[in-house]
Amino acid sequence: MITGSIVALITPMKFGSCEIDWESLEKLIDWHYQNQTDAIVVVGTTGESSTLSFAEHKKVIEQAVKYSSGKIPIIAGTGANSTAEAIELTRSASEAGADACLLVTPYYNKPSQEGLFRHYEEIAKKVSINQILYNVPSRTACDLHSETVIRLSKFENIVGIKEATGDLNRLIFMKKHCDDNFAFYSGDDETACEFILNGGHGDISVTANLDPGRMYRLCNAALNGDVDLARKINCELEKLHKILFVESNPIPVKYAASCLGLTENVLRLPLTCITESKQNDIKLELNRLNLKGLTY
Repeated sequence: MITGSIVALITPMKFGSCEIDWESLEKLIDWHYQNQTDAIVVVGTTGESSTLSFAEHKKVIEQAVKYSSGKIPIIAGTGANSTAEAIELTRSASEAGADACLLVTPYYNKPSQEGLFRHYEEIAKKVSINQILYNVPSRTACDLHSETVIRLSKFENIVGIKEATGDLNRLIFMKKHCDDNFAFYSGDDETACEFILNGGHGDISVTANLDPGRMYRLCNAALNGDVDLARKINCELEKLHKILFVESNPIPVKYAASCLGLTENVLRLPLTCITESKQNDIKLELNRLNLKGLTY
């Protein structure tokens, strides 16, 4: 089971062309390894998977596996609103050597709970790689109910869920009905500390893009039951958690990462750079936390 601080990695892009910056991707993966990040999610929603072509999507996974050299687990985002496309991406990630896949619920088409069950069932049957469900209804207009998760947890290769609703009651309910080897990951940095303290196994984090060291220590403390230390670190990060969602993710984190020299502030349309009025607030918070990037 993968546990701890798992970064939902941004996809670095080049100014002008918006092409993927492979050199920066390799440096980011090594930087997270050096800063004790427990695992990396590539081409998830924070990685702008929705604006990458299929060829780019697959290549990011392949290169991430190559760059990591087995030093840090690579989880590939392979969700889609088409079951057939999700199967294709998941199979490709498996062939590339990813350690697991993260599958966001189908977006926009709003399937029923039975449709969601059959979607994930089909992927699990067609591809044997370990698969993590991903529920983020605020972005997908599709809520994967706890009862459906419990049904899906019976599949051997459906090994966990990233739950991004921030509702701790869901975690408590699902833990009562799922096997001990089913993993629960927070997808909401603001509530991740309490999520882990209530039995969660880790946090798939946006904040970890900027402060991997603190996020590692926070998750490690929470996993070890050190409530006071976990909450102390979380208090330090509380404002950063919030400020990274003042506009749609990954707009703020891409800008913040550029301030630290981690990547250029480049997104693909229809995403645009963060409004100027919010840039100074982000800079002030980075300075307050004394964060250092690759240029320091």
